[in-house]
Amino acid sequence: MITPPSSGQIQLNRHCISTTKKGNKWKERETSGYSCLYYLKALRDNRIELVRASWHELSISVSDVSLSDEGQYTCSLFTMPVKTSKAFLTVLGVPEKPQITGFTSPVMEGERMQLTCKTSGSKPAADIRWFKNDKEVKDVKYLKEEDANRKTFTVSSTMDFLADRNDDGAVISCRVDHESLNSTPQIAMQVLEIHYTPLVKIISSNSWPEEGQSIILTCESKGKPVPEPVLWTKDGGELPDPERMVVNGRVLSISFLNKTDNGTYRCEAKNPIGRNSTEYVLIVHDPNALAGQTGPDHALIGGIVAVVVFVTLCSIILLGRYLARHKGTYLTNEAKGAEDAPDADTAIINAEGSQVNAEEKKEYFI
Repeated sequence: MITPPSSGQIQLNRHCISTTKKGNKWKERETSGYSCLYYLKALRDNRIELVRASWHELSISVSDVSLSDEGQYTCSLFTMPVKTSKAFLTVLGVPEKPQITGFTSPVMEGERMQLTCKTSGSKPAADIRWFKNDKEVKDVKYLKEEDANRKTFTVSSTMDFLADRNDDGAVISCRVDHESLNSTPQIAMQVLEIHYTPLVKIISSNSWPEEGQSIILTCESKGKPVPEPVLWTKDGGELPDPERMVVNGRVLSISFLNKTDNGTYRCEAKNPIGRNSTEYVLIVHDPNALAGQTGPDHALIGGIVAVVVFVTLCSIILLGRYLARHKGTYLTNEAKGAEDAPDADTAIINAEGSQVNAEEKKEYFI
């Protein structure tokens, strides 16, 4: 099977070995003939030329190949017996250059965009891929339709997305891949232009402003179209001291800072799409104050002492209650006065007396 692209050129070759008769004393080449047939009919077309004809090879060339040239080609060698060889020619349909539709410029941020890429005349059906800058977009729809000639195809692919300010200036490309293009895809491109409201940010030149110093506040605004000159306000009103508070474009400069400059400064930017603003709270510090003083944390120390005292008191109370509940008594083993008796008889008498008053000889311990 041979697969040339349409509008190209193809050459068909047939290699043969001539037939000869052999005898004891002589050789005679038999008269032979060639014929190339297309669908079993002799070829009659001005685009088909005979390139080479010999006893070993027969070659023809077909120029300006079209889809109608697809089919089976037969080469016959008229010998005894007749020899034939066949080849099937498949013609590729080259896809047309793709076109992107549905594109409008500019596009407002948040609007939904639906871009369609279409190409016709491919055989077999071509493949379409989308790219945003260099990153391929996977979430797309693909459609294949057969053309009126019932041989080629029209394919289309649709990409659907919401316009975002980050897409401004992005290159959207539609790439058509097909085996007839010899690894050189056909590409259609569009550059996105997204319009969006300004994005505003204030940058301060001094992170710890003190009295007597100066500060510069820069209002950065980015939008498309480019925002108009910004508007500076303080605490919802105009700047109170134009002599010290100077506005130059997007920059607000305040010299000789003092406590009256404390407040909220607002920067507002706008363009035809909309407006946006941001705020900066200015606090002017006293240079004579002990800033960042580090010393003992008296509150923490007082808390620790209070906890220790509380735990100690609780322990004493619990210990007292425990001893009170386990109070005991015992009786001495020696009778009172026995150890002081001058002799044994006196000790016995004292011991007998102690039995009578046993309760008096109890000692209590806590």
